[in-house]
Amino acid sequence: MDPDVLPIQERYDHLLSVISSERFLKKQGLGNEIPFFICPFPPREAVPMDRMRQQLKNRLQQQGIVILEINLYDLTVEILKKRKIWEHVLDIEKDVAKEELTELLQGVLDPESHLVPQIGVKMSQDLFDVMFISGVGDVFPYIRSHNVLSNLQSTAKEQPTVMFFPGVYSQSLEKGASLDLFGRLHDDKYYRAFNIFHWEA
Repeated sequence: MDPDVLPIQERYDHLLSVISSERFLKKQGLGNEIPFFICPFPPREAVPMDRMRQQLKNRLQQQGIVILEINLYDLTVEILKKRKIWEHVLDIEKDVAKEELTELLQGVLDPESHLVPQIGVKMSQDLFDVMFISGVGDVFPYIRSHNVLSNLQSTAKEQPTVMFFPGVYSQSLEKGASLDLFGRLHDDKYYRAFNIFHWEA
């Protein structure tokens, strides 16, 4: 199933069917793999996909399936405010070189020491069945999706995680797997996730 050629309604139907299934919720058929799923979509469809994700979340909640959504952009702002550097970042943004700003933010938002521990805190505050991760495109290049997933492996293995990814998630025997943000930026190797469009309910 190629999400690029499927109408959004059909993608919604597939996601609803898979995520609400007992097989998905009970992590069956994974072997010993971590329950990480990538939901790739064409970047040009970011707005309708946001709307669709919200509808999906509402519908799943109506069925009694509790979703914890982590928007990486919102979480980033929260961390910067908590560390009292949000205003500073806004002040210097227009005056410093992009590379300098990227370096500063990558340090402050390092997935291993800052971002993933904050996700862990949010996970511990709520009982939930599935975690959605969104806002991936909004935090590039400060936060790379494969780094988030790699560091989440020890924190998020009890419930399934679905990352909504504006780009291509390709897997092949010859090349392994890669997350290509916006279909152009090769975001390094990450092979321990399943493409949710290849998953059956």
